[in-house]
Amino acid sequence: LKDPEIRLHYEEERTKSEIAAAVKAARKRAGLTQEQLAKKIGTSQSVIARLESGSDSRTPSLALLARIASACDAKLEFGFKFAG
Repeated sequence: LKDPEIRLHYEEERTKSEIAAAVKAARKRAGLTQEQLAKKIGTSQSVIARLESGSDSRTPSLALLARIASACDAKLEFGFKFAG
């Protein structure tokens, strides 16, 4: 991971995986199926499934994540972590 380009790609993929896990956990904690969540935020079940799988090549928008958080009665948080 010393190559900056490889490291950036790795970090993007890791972040997508973390987002996928967070969305799935929030949906389950809210007691919603993928279809129920999709209806609440105005999208399709397949969008939720792709998002939760982490296999979508696109990174979800903050607007989409905020709608998901709201539908799950949660609060979207964002931050940076610094080394050292």
